[in-house]
Amino acid sequence: MTPTNMTPPRASAETRRLCSLAPVIPVLVIEDADTALPLARALVAGGLPVLEVTLRTPAALAAITAMRTVEGAIVGAGTLVSQNDVRKAHEAGAAFGVSPGATDDLLQAAAAMNMPLLPGAATASEAMRLLARGYDMLKFFPAEGAGGTPALKSLAGPLPQITFCPTGGITPDNAAAYLALPNVACVGGSWVAPRDLVARGDWAAITARARQAASLANSRANSRGDHG
Repeated sequence: MTPTNMTPPRASAETRRLCSLAPVIPVLVIEDADTALPLARALVAGGLPVLEVTLRTPAALAAITAMRTVEGAIVGAGTLVSQNDVRKAHEAGAAFGVSPGATDDLLQAAAAMNMPLLPGAATASEAMRLLARGYDMLKFFPAEGAGGTPALKSLAGPLPQITFCPTGGITPDNAAAYLALPNVACVGGSWVAPRDLVARGDWAAITARARQAASLANSRANSRGDHG
């Protein structure tokens, strides 16, 4: 096994903490770095402090650097697929990383830079391999494509020590069903800050969406019986 600097349970300690802060992590595709600051402020004002900026646009790294200056914002980099991605995200000031899957090189790079990583898994074998490396807080991706809530329910039985953040096809209509599962800490979704609202600079609408997403924490507690 490739040696790393992070061994159980440290590998997922910080990402598990971050995933407990709000029921939804906005997944952000930022086209214009000038929108980064007001977007982060709008999301934090709505109760969503943990933000994932995907490395899918030329503006992503500059956006991470800008957003991390917003009080209360915890900004990470998503779509990490290589060691170079991890390095660039670290240099931009990302507080954590998110990957659609996991490779030895990616895990080693994140550990070497002490970057908390939320690695992706879609099958029991992938989840078990990551668990063996000390990762027990995982991204379940692509959530809907990989079987949705029935798949996560099936994984909970043999792998109760693993908790997931489902991402991919999560919407306001199905988010609550995911959050009701005992092995789900939070969900990731792009519906909170869609591109059209960002392009128009409709920060009030985004804050309103963030508040609605943050309120899912209450429905999750009720569905699990945590309220009494």
